Amino acid sequence: MSEQLSPGRRGILRAGASWGALACTSVTAAPRKNQATMPEGEMDLPVITQGRTLGTGAAGMKVSALGFGVMGMNYNRGPHPDRKAMIALLRQAAERGVTLFDTAQVYGPLINEELAGEALEPFRHRVNVTTKFGHRIVGTKYIEGELDSHPATIRRTAEESLKRLRVEAIDLFYQHRADPSIPIEEVAGAVKDLIRQGKVKRFGLCEVGAQTIRRAHSVQAVSAVQSEYHLMWRTQEAEVFPVLEELGIGFVPYSPINRGFLGGAINEYTKFDTGNDNRATLPRFTREAIRANLAIVEVLSSFGRTRGYTSAQVALAWLMAKAAWIVPIPGTTKLAHLDENLRSINLKLAPDEVHELESAVSAIRIVGDRYPASQQQQVQG
Repeated sequence: MSEQLSPGRRGILRAGASWGALACTSVTAAPRKNQATMPEGEMDLPVITQGRTLGTGAAGMKVSALGFGVMGMNYNRGPHPDRKAMIALLRQAAERGVTLFDTAQVYGPLINEELAGEALEPFRHRVNVTTKFGHRIVGTKYIEGELDSHPATIRRTAEESLKRLRVEAIDLFYQHRADPSIPIEEVAGAVKDLIRQGKVKRFGLCEVGAQTIRRAHSVQAVSAVQSEYHLMWRTQEAEVFPVLEELGIGFVPYSPINRGFLGGAINEYTKFDTGNDNRATLPRFTREAIRANLAIVEVLSSFGRTRGYTSAQVALAWLMAKAAWIVPIPGTTKLAHLDENLRSINLKLAPDEVHELESAVSAIRIVGDRYPASQQQQVQG
């Protein structure tokens, strides 16, 4: 993928890991050496020490306040970066205190789980790796648009994912998309059996509505629901969030920076790889939509500029300010962006600042649907 970077984002990339010196001086991190006494060349790097809990009771899972989405390292985001470099970056995230890493069987398919398994194997005593089932995969081929949540498929998928992730139990097993041919109670029951067998620790759902969540939770406690959620897509707030709060279920926003858009690095001249970048197929990433929606990026940039933060950091801080049970999972293939994401922890938004951002963005007409019609049919929101 070829991108024209905005001046702010380009500066971050050039500065690399040392960017934080410009952003803020009160990084929420483990104690580190004083800058004056640090050996020459050693960087003052951000480390997450704040945690949150997804789910409650036996279904609860303590994780870092910010997670990591592994998908884009070798799926749906253009040419694959060097595998060794991605392994090193994932390990760097784990070293910096990130304890929630998200992947799925369909990413690749299969190769994203393999990457996560190899990279995070040395950290299995301190990180949680979540994965997903539910798409129809034959061999190593994803059958476009077809779902399969039959209990037998769920059991087989779990066994195969355990091997690729190099773990004895899957920390959180999500149904990736609701399968209309299988009652959600049967899906929850199949995962409940896997939990009893010690092969899965917790159950999650992706892109589902309030009633589906209630029905699943009545069979097997749901630890977290994962859906797209950011300042340009907030439909879950009306019906899903009240149910999550009532039942004590966590929420994991994927694409929290809207697939990189809210970071300011994408403009109408950005070209997406049509072979392995799904943004090339998304209505919100047409040239016309990007041109119109850049007004939203400017709102975030203006808000962050007076506070020493980037638009991407503002987008992440807004999510974390919405509720203590929300844990975003931004992904990246660059160390500079990992640093940038981790430093967003320091931006604590007051209720009036949250309202200010929401009001400004709400005044802008968002152009383009988030998915093509064929994919939108698979999500309940």
